[in-house]
Amino acid sequence: MNRVLLGVRGMERPDQVEKVSKALQRLEGVGEVRPAEVGQLEVAYDPQRLTVMDLIRAVREQGFLAGML
Repeated sequence: MNRVLLGVRGMERPDQVEKVSKALQRLEGVGEVRPAEVGQLEVAYDPQRLTVMDLIRAVREQGFLAGML
């Protein structure tokens, strides 16, 4: 498993963190999603199944901008 820290613009409230976390956890190959600082998520993922861009795309589908930190 690889780990990446994603910055998510506009994700500040607990309900927003939960919404984005659940979207990421639904991806086949994501092992763990943990909030870090405000607007950040640490994601453990299988690099054989997903790329960082796949993770970012899933966040964008929830209406937020994201990037790797």
